[in-house]
Amino acid sequence: MSRFESEQKEIEDNIKKNKEGIKEAEKLVKKYNDQQKNVKNNREFDAITKEIELQELEVQICEKRIKEGKEKIDLKKEEIKKIEALIDERTEDLNGKKKELKDLLGESEDEEKKLLSDREKASKKIEDKLLKYYERLRTSLSNGLAVVSVVRGAAEGCNIIIPPQKIAEIREKKKIVIDEHSGRILADVDMQSMEEEPKPKKKATTRRKKVGS
Repeated sequence: MSRFESEQKEIEDNIKKNKEGIKEAEKLVKKYNDQQKNVKNNREFDAITKEIELQELEVQICEKRIKEGKEKIDLKKEEIKKIEALIDERTEDLNGKKKELKDLLGESEDEEKKLLSDREKASKKIEDKLLKYYERLRTSLSNGLAVVSVVRGAAEGCNIIIPPQKIAEIREKKKIVIDEHSGRILADVDMQSMEEEPKPKKKATTRRKKVGS
């Protein structure tokens, strides 16, 4: 909308300049016509005639530009009308979504208060350094997932495969395990999803036995 309005203003400014150009050219034509009445020879007359023709041509060019400019403005006005209609439609949608959001927030307000209370209690039990690391992760990661599980052998949030040794460490829950790629805290392993995955080790063992035989 702003771009169309800016383009329309630019065209209007150009039309104004061309109108001023016509006025200036017409003044010169009048001036040269007066001069022609007092010429002393044909060469001087021809030179002034040429200047008059040039200024008349300038008037024609300016008039053509003004006409083209007005046509462009009409097109811009049509485009602006379409954009205004689209803005009205989107604004109506937005207001509807805001109302839906307000209703949802109202429904989940009690749950949110409880979760915030639980969060505050839990944060008091966490080491200050780790808590700061967690908060920094929350703000720096695009999806805000600082603590994730390993699902199908990969860390949630970034889907990078976690080595088996590290998965074993996560399952033991004896220390905080960090994903070296994303920096996320790996808190748990979804063993059911791991069991669903194919087991390449067995296939490799079968191949080795066949080669040996």
